[in-house]
Amino acid sequence: MHKRIVTNIIARISIIVCLFMAIPLGWALHDNPHHIEVVAFSETILFGLAMAGIFLWIFRMKPEDYKRIGAKDGLAIVGLSWIVLSALGALPLYLSQSAPTYTDAFFETVSGFTTTGATVFTDIEALPRGILFWRSLTHWLGGMGIIVLYIALLPALGVNVSQLYKAEAPGLIVERLDPRIKETAKQLWKVYFTLSLLEAVLLWLCGMSVFDALCHTFGTMATGGFSTKNASIAAFGPQVQWVIIVFMFLSGINFVLHYQVLHGRFRAPWKNEEFRTYFLLLICLIPIFALVLFETNLAYYPIRDSAFQVVSILTTTGFVTADFELWPVGLKFLLVMLMFIGGCGGSTGGGMKVIRVLLVIKTAVASIIQAVFPNAVILIKSNSKPLPDKTITALMSYFCLFVLLFAVGSGVILFTENCDLVTATTAAISALSNIGPGLAKVGATQNFGWFSIPGKWALIFLMLAGRLELYSILILFAASTWKK
Repeated sequence: MHKRIVTNIIARISIIVCLFMAIPLGWALHDNPHHIEVVAFSETILFGLAMAGIFLWIFRMKPEDYKRIGAKDGLAIVGLSWIVLSALGALPLYLSQSAPTYTDAFFETVSGFTTTGATVFTDIEALPRGILFWRSLTHWLGGMGIIVLYIALLPALGVNVSQLYKAEAPGLIVERLDPRIKETAKQLWKVYFTLSLLEAVLLWLCGMSVFDALCHTFGTMATGGFSTKNASIAAFGPQVQWVIIVFMFLSGINFVLHYQVLHGRFRAPWKNEEFRTYFLLLICLIPIFALVLFETNLAYYPIRDSAFQVVSILTTTGFVTADFELWPVGLKFLLVMLMFIGGCGGSTGGGMKVIRVLLVIKTAVASIIQAVFPNAVILIKSNSKPLPDKTITALMSYFCLFVLLFAVGSGVILFTENCDLVTATTAAISALSNIGPGLAKVGATQNFGWFSIPGKWALIFLMLAGRLELYSILILFAASTWKK
């Protein structure tokens, strides 16, 4: 690993995040210029800019040096930058005394940046607006990706900038909209910004304040789930809920498809195998949930509640309008299965991604057929194109690592918290798939404030690993990573 390059780029990314902190600082100044949160944001911004400036001066680079970025450097930059930025972003919560400990502040910030939406706060509405806005803004920045934003905003780093893009982009295959990675990053952020602006306007027209509309837009478009209300989206009317359902659905789709639709290729989604599977899952499950809720009289609005919670969990947004802990065990089982699947590759959703689950099933079926017909030549295809063996190997490796981390994470939580199995397993998959709510003691109406410090750090690790597609975090534990 080229430590000088890695440190230099992390310092540059830190400057961007510090500048974004000026927005919640503005809300804090507007509400009460003498409040402690104003001091907290001001001190954090000054500290972050000062430290970034010092490191940029110490680790000065020439333009040609950036061409030396390799795959290992890209993974290390992404993994370390998310840790550093979370540590920096936690300072306003801690310095403003909103979070009782730095662990709680770090947990909340990691949950924000990774778009998990799990919270340690019991009374959200008691938090000052600057802190609330910052929590939601971390969702929006982390949704499309901090590194992708850095690539889009700052001058190109050379041909090897693709190593950074690949290390952070979610999904099995990283797609480009342009041969130049910088242009691809720009276009993705333009689509992301456009959809965000549209949702914010619609929520405002439905009666939300500008503040609430922006915060919930950040949570929706990033499939994050932080709300400004203790009751989450249940605090708002049906018009708001339907708008959020639509935009959660859109956020779970590959943003490359959004780009194609916005440029006149309206049939592109229907030609995409992953989108068709994603759409079919929702079309099949929502009526099932609605019928069961109607028959059991467990919801006043079974269609809306079913649509909201199925879309929210599949896209890993984590917003809630109903206490699904009270639903029949069969529906809760289906929700847990959706937690593993997640959104589409290239979306802001978490989980394993629809494309991976689909291809794992295809690979399993192919292996069964191969056992029956040993001489048969069976190709694993995606969108009618055969996948190379290297891609299939990467797919199965990811699947195995994901399941292993889930199992180990569940075991660690059982050991540290001495809780029931449902709480431990759903807390683990909630963190690893970046969802937020789970079941039992981490259900829709609960929070993560009761976890011990070791338990919170275990969840922090799972949240980072899940958002960064496992490898960018796991590589930091390999001794070879730190060698030049």
